[in-house]
Amino acid sequence: MTSEAREPAEKVAVATQTPAGSPFARAAPEAVLGVEVVTRFAPGDLNDICDAAESAIEAGGGFGWLRAPERPVLESYWKGILVVPERILIVARIDGTICGSAQLVRPSPGNEAQAFAVQLQHAFIAPWARGHGLARLLMEKAEVLARTEGFDVITLDVRETQERAIRLYEALNYVRWGRNPFYARVDGKPVAGLYYWKDLRPSDDPSDDPSDDPSGDPPAGGAA
Repeated sequence: MTSEAREPAEKVAVATQTPAGSPFARAAPEAVLGVEVVTRFAPGDLNDICDAAESAIEAGGGFGWLRAPERPVLESYWKGILVVPERILIVARIDGTICGSAQLVRPSPGNEAQAFAVQLQHAFIAPWARGHGLARLLMEKAEVLARTEGFDVITLDVRETQERAIRLYEALNYVRWGRNPFYARVDGKPVAGLYYWKDLRPSDDPSDDPSDDPSGDPPAGGAA
């Protein structure tokens, strides 16, 4: 696919030790980190995001797949994401190479009752790229983008076994509102899932505070 101009990536230069076995094991100690929205893959991007996704799937998180599919299936998946109007693809990069991503999913046009909430799905960082703070940068970018698009609430769900991701979400003040003991099945055994929401409005905006709702219903959103 041909490349096109992307929005300027938010980049940070960091001095860090690169994990052994990663594509950057012999690179200079200072890596340039970036997060950005992608609407079309530049040369090399599709291969990079497939490599990163395969690593994350094999490590046990970020997708519904339990094992990485064949490469043509994975390529078709990522190409398809870019043509779905409700989905926004955000990628993380190290020295220009995609090493992770997240997707914001807008509600469908006919879902007026939940038009105020956006869902975060399939957030991941490849194992070899972890430890640089990219997961936090990815989440912060998603929140800024959600606010810019006019959403008041962001929701997400995650397997209970993804402890690293859960720690990050809770550190970023996501509120856990539910647990599904049969969220997924791995190796024939049920795995629980946790559900979170976060209010993106300014803290001095008291409207629609769920604590004032006697029904106790959680904000809009849920598993895809």
